[in-house]
Amino acid sequence: MVNRVILVGNLGADPELRQTRSGTSVTNMRLATNSRRKVEGEWKDEVEWHSVTVWGKQADSVVKFLTKGRQVYLEGRLHTRKWQDDGGRDRYTTEIVADIVKFIGSAGSQRNDQPEWSAPVEPAASNGSGAKAAVPYAEDADIPF
Repeated sequence: MVNRVILVGNLGADPELRQTRSGTSVTNMRLATNSRRKVEGEWKDEVEWHSVTVWGKQADSVVKFLTKGRQVYLEGRLHTRKWQDDGGRDRYTTEIVADIVKFIGSAGSQRNDQPEWSAPVEPAASNGSGAKAAVPYAEDADIPF
């Protein structure tokens, strides 16, 4: 099975950095992607908003270098988490947990005349078989939101 997401879009707001109780950095950001489709003979632009979470040193880099409007390339996986609202009802949020973030272009610009920069990706630990072990999920109690 494969759970892989690749997106290119623009940030809708400045990324927000928080720390878990154990001191791990986690950044949340909203990414807008656009698509075009023909509806009744006319082209319509559609915007899709994505919630993105970035962990560790990469989360620190994202906050340091990205601002609202900046174009971003990212790769990650979909993750759905369950939570309860104020009324005690179960709610679900699906987000992208990004493990690769590349800053492409300047804020508000469609040009790509700046060098591409990628936030550092921490190498996954080996599981002894030569394959890389999966990055563990954070415990719900460790998520600061």
